[in-house]
Amino acid sequence: MKKIFVTGIGTDVGKTLVAAILTEALQADYWKPVQAGNLEFTDTDRVKELVSNAQSCFYPEAYRFHMPASPHLAAAAENIEINPDKFILPEATNHLVIEGAGGLLVPLTAEFLIIDLIAQLQAEVILVSQNYLGSINHTLLSILCLQQRQIPIKGIIFNGPPTPSSEDYITQYTRVPKLGALLPETEINLAMVQHYAAQWRPNL
Repeated sequence: MKKIFVTGIGTDVGKTLVAAILTEALQADYWKPVQAGNLEFTDTDRVKELVSNAQSCFYPEAYRFHMPASPHLAAAAENIEINPDKFILPEATNHLVIEGAGGLLVPLTAEFLIIDLIAQLQAEVILVSQNYLGSINHTLLSILCLQQRQIPIKGIIFNGPPTPSSEDYITQYTRVPKLGALLPETEINLAMVQHYAAQWRPNL
């Protein structure tokens, strides 16, 4: 059973769409431990809408908050204290794709970050990097953080218009493999997810 934690070099870099493609590619189960904001249509709802295989199960979040903010702030706004001990892996025998919130150093509590959650769950990381000015720095920082904590990194998914020079530099410097690329798409639907799932599957 593979436990893959999908995290990003920042917020809004495409984690949810990547998580949907990975879930489809592996016919895996999906779990988002914390949802902050958009409770009327959550990331779990979005992934469920984009996954077409009959094997995947979708597990409820450990915490759901109304405010679209860092989880520690969203929790405080509702007078809730996040307890890291409540982040218990679903009882699954299937592969599991876990989607984080924001980047690695997003706080869940005053002293417990997303990277601490990854270590606690003993998951392997797939890092989503988006191609923009400054993304080399943000990607290298994320990888160095994971390596310092000795958290295994399965690879990188690059999202956005291709920038071969940046992608080559990142993979050569870090020796972390590129697992796939997600190009700008005019329409996000089941067929698109299936297309990328077939492309990425051999590398997973």
